[in-house]
Amino acid sequence: MYTARFFSTTLGRAALISIAAMAALNVAVLTQQLGPAPQAAAYTAVAASEAA
Repeated sequence: MYTARFFSTTLGRAALISIAAMAALNVAVLTQQLGPAPQAAAYTAVAASEAA
């Protein structure tokens, strides 16, 4: 379906750029979601140990 001939056209290059942009945004969102989780877990563990 997609060949080198397709990707040499303007539409093909736009498709590649679009795919790359979507992949980059997915990485950015996943990085944001994975970043705060360990800090929240550490805070909960500290709060639980202080309460005991």
